[in-house]
Amino acid sequence: MAQVYRGGLPSGGSPDWLTPHEIRTRQFTSRRDGVDREQVRAFQLRLADEISALLRELTMTLTENARLRRALRDRPGRQPLTETAPDRPRGNTGRW
Repeated sequence: MAQVYRGGLPSGGSPDWLTPHEIRTRQFTSRRDGVDREQVRAFQLRLADEISALLRELTMTLTENARLRRALRDRPGRQPLTETAPDRPRGNTGRW
């Protein structure tokens, strides 16, 4: 099989995930009672198309997430999102 760039997703997706290209070009060994090659090929193509669509959707979601984070970070009069909680008594302050 040809070498395929496995750069992952913009968020640093798993390098172990199959790429659509790897699914499309996967080869199977022939056996005496092997599977129907046309069915295998149809499955590969369908799976590759579904993964491509999911990767596009994920990329759009990650891009939108980054845009929203920037908008929250840059909004006027904002309080830091990492603000610590007000001081609270420590330990068990309950009746029991």
